[in-house]
Amino acid sequence: MIRPDFLKKNDKVAIVATARKVSSEEIQPSVDLFRSWGLEVVYDERLFAADNQFAGPDDLRAACLQQYLDNPDIKAIVCARGGYGTVRIIDRLDFSAFARNPKWIVGYSDVTVLHSHINKCLSISTLHATMPLNIPADAMEKPYPATESLKAALFGNLHGYSVLQLATPAAAYSRNGQCRGQLVGGNLSILYSLCGSASDIDTAGKILFIEDLDEYLYHIDRMMQNLKRTGKLHALKGLLVGAMSDMHDNAIPYGKTAEEIVLEAVADYDYPVLFSENFGHVGTENLALPFGTEVEMVVNEGEASLKFCW
Repeated sequence: MIRPDFLKKNDKVAIVATARKVSSEEIQPSVDLFRSWGLEVVYDERLFAADNQFAGPDDLRAACLQQYLDNPDIKAIVCARGGYGTVRIIDRLDFSAFARNPKWIVGYSDVTVLHSHINKCLSISTLHATMPLNIPADAMEKPYPATESLKAALFGNLHGYSVLQLATPAAAYSRNGQCRGQLVGGNLSILYSLCGSASDIDTAGKILFIEDLDEYLYHIDRMMQNLKRTGKLHALKGLLVGAMSDMHDNAIPYGKTAEEIVLEAVADYDYPVLFSENFGHVGTENLALPFGTEVEMVVNEGEASLKFCW
């Protein structure tokens, strides 16, 4: 896996909107924060385009992203927000110049489309991390875990995490063990939607990360059964499960939590499983994860650790 160069002072980073629309007010805190890190922030008026819920028509969003993919002076591309829409432009993009001059692609949620496609088709690492929409106005004054880990990852100072939040209810479902493998994954719903496409994730011999938001419990089961039936769960080295936030149930209860659904889907396998609400749709707590990086994952009683081997 190819790792883009870490950032240094005065490097240029671009902000793009590949999915839902965003306003200048929403991204201004991130612009100020990135500038305080010594970075030059690049964007233009196309960032604030609107076409119903999208940040402009497909061709405009694709053209904007393409410009920054092609520009060797841009060292990182930060997606402004998620929502829905990246899958509508992925097949319009030419990654030839990007492959010659890799740069960090940053974001989560709907940005999983880019993570999966780039990791699978180009073998280039990407960064699952917070986005401008999630960066609060006081981010320069407060050391939020999401922004601090994003900065550390971009500048090459992120070595891992230890003693994760295993006091949360979800953590009780973790399965002990240790493993090492390349970290891949993202939003479960997006991974499910990519099955069978050119952007479909390759999980064999890797550590899979999943998280999700605002889904019905039976949808979680449907997606996990799909991953199982398509062989994406049987050859894992380990499974890292982030926050399953704001889950819904029907009038007749499904009868299992999201965590129980996940564990049931991997019950036939013996690799370690770590549930941690440090990753995913958890606002300023969303820790950065470098996809495509070798990771050592250790799960013990009451504690766990991730070490990034880059």
